[in-house]
Amino acid sequence: MDGGNEVGEVKVSRLQVEEEDETPIEHRGSALCDALHFSVHDKENSPMMRAVLCSQVCKVYRFETEDQRRLLVREQMSETPLSFSLPKQLLSALIQEHASRVQQVKELSDLSPHWDSLRHDVVSYCNHLIGCYQETLTELENLSTSPCFKSSGRKSDRHLQFVPTNLHSQRMEVTAPGSSGVWYQVITFGAPADHHQAFKHGGLKRLLSKHQRQSSVSYSLEESYRARELLVSVAQLPPLIFGQAEELLSVSAERNPARLQEVLDGLMQETKLFIHALNDELVRSALTAFHSQCASVSGRHGSGLLCENASANQEEAREYDEEEWDRTWANVAKSLDCIMAMADRLQEREHLLRERSSPDPQESTADTKSQNAGSSSSSSSSWQEQLLPLVVTLRDCVREAVSKARAAMTFVVLQGALTATVAQGPERIVQRRHAVFSQALSAVVCGFMLKVYGGLEDPEFLQQLHSVGILAQFEALLSTYGEEEGMLEDMEVSVADLSRELKDGSLIRVESVLFNIGINQHQSLAERFGDSSLQERVNQQSGERLRAYCHSLRDKLPHTAGVQSLSDLLSALDRSLEVKKRKNVEVLWIAGTMCHKVNGIRLTSCKSAKDRTAMSVTLEQCLILREQHTLSQKHFSMALDCMRRDGCRMENVQKNIGSRKFAFSSVQLLTFPKLYRPPDGTYG
Repeated sequence: MDGGNEVGEVKVSRLQVEEEDETPIEHRGSALCDALHFSVHDKENSPMMRAVLCSQVCKVYRFETEDQRRLLVREQMSETPLSFSLPKQLLSALIQEHASRVQQVKELSDLSPHWDSLRHDVVSYCNHLIGCYQETLTELENLSTSPCFKSSGRKSDRHLQFVPTNLHSQRMEVTAPGSSGVWYQVITFGAPADHHQAFKHGGLKRLLSKHQRQSSVSYSLEESYRARELLVSVAQLPPLIFGQAEELLSVSAERNPARLQEVLDGLMQETKLFIHALNDELVRSALTAFHSQCASVSGRHGSGLLCENASANQEEAREYDEEEWDRTWANVAKSLDCIMAMADRLQEREHLLRERSSPDPQESTADTKSQNAGSSSSSSSSWQEQLLPLVVTLRDCVREAVSKARAAMTFVVLQGALTATVAQGPERIVQRRHAVFSQALSAVVCGFMLKVYGGLEDPEFLQQLHSVGILAQFEALLSTYGEEEGMLEDMEVSVADLSRELKDGSLIRVESVLFNIGINQHQSLAERFGDSSLQERVNQQSGERLRAYCHSLRDKLPHTAGVQSLSDLLSALDRSLEVKKRKNVEVLWIAGTMCHKVNGIRLTSCKSAKDRTAMSVTLEQCLILREQHTLSQKHFSMALDCMRRDGCRMENVQKNIGSRKFAFSSVQLLTFPKLYRPPDGTYG
């Protein structure tokens, strides 16, 4: 570099704006470092930042702007403890989840042979995953030190498959004379992929399409939880109803209206609780689905779910209609009404008898006592006789409702367990999916924590999180040829799995998008002789999701900074996606710009986040300096070469492979887009 740009290296994390001084240019880099050592920013060294970032490497530059001012640029690359701590937390959660699922299906009643076989499949499946995950967690816990970094050379290690490869936070602070610093950040990590299982049969997208079972019936975690609640209710409430019914028959002999009314009130309360619990749309829909599935397996395995009513279910499978459940719980209510009406009539009759048998002066006392005794015995016997058939009917109706509800909710729990386990495909595919999700999640959480911490005092950003969630924009530089096509298929599924709501208190939605443009020599082969449809599909689908997110942001928060410029960027992105142009990296630039505009999380990946990622990150930083901070055009290429030759990404290469050389050959670089080529002497 010429005298217009200097670079220095420091190990601290604060930048202080320098006044113009007379220090000779050749000593100015070390002067910057000395100044930085004595000016540590409180926020940068807060406990939260230390929890997210570690092992920081810093490079400091001065670059000239169009108006001959000097930009002070600080480039910081940091490892993160989340590389290992978050996968360990996820493994623990998965172990607990599958252990809980085993317990849930084991607690189900005795099942008929066909359904018991399915339960056995779920238990075996979960136990296999628990064993594998426990072994992996133990290996991670037994690491001798507290690591923050998994090098590219260990991406195939079996026990490190949940750990992201080469995960770093890359941050840049830009300070112009007379102004405060502005931060930009991108998370870099190796594409979330299962290198241990490798890619002989493709990646997750292809494997899932081959092995994942499509079920006509599936239930969410919330529905399974609701089903377990209902199973508890149908286990607890009937004994209370039956107890109250027995007591009703017992007190009917006492001819005590107050006591009788007390028991009736208790019976009515317990029965109404039972009816309220069963009058649930989940029970109704599950019964319909259950009987439909019973019909499909009858004749082969027997359609009954529970052993106690297997034969009845086989008949119901052919005759069941959707209104039958409504009639079932309505019969319980009608039975209760009949008991209440009979009790009222009996008490009214008793009241009339008492009035008629009141003492009459003209009648003898002996005759009166004789009549009263006869009527009392007759009345007691009459009450029990008339209430007994109604109580029996109530019991029968409750038992029928319990039988149907237990079958329906057992079906929901078992079907939910099957959907979450066996239906996902062989255990190795589920392990692969969990592993690549762990890698992607670790990177997103790192970026999310930094983004939230930096925006805690920004009410617009906090409102954006609450209203529309946060955008996670993944940039990939993988080819669609050979093994890297499988890596992209893994990455596609892992990014899609991230589009969920982060819970624990309030909800924050993560809208994840993935844009991929292969830039190396293998992509040239794919475009000429192979197939790049995977890349086209991924980019097109992500473009649609990005558009939907931007429209939601514009509709709900129209006055948020940067929102008004999104329409032009969306149009430019659409045009770039439609253009049939080889290695159209403009797609990545536009998507990255939009991510910065909406305060999203930027993530960049290639195979190992080492060489191609270095080219992308340094280019993005220089484009930001040029577009946002008027970096001189004549110094643009020099700044780019400076960052690639002496910046943080070269340090990343050295820590991964022990050499300060990018893994490119001069022949390979001929196929790269021009701006993605490193300076001479830095590759080979």
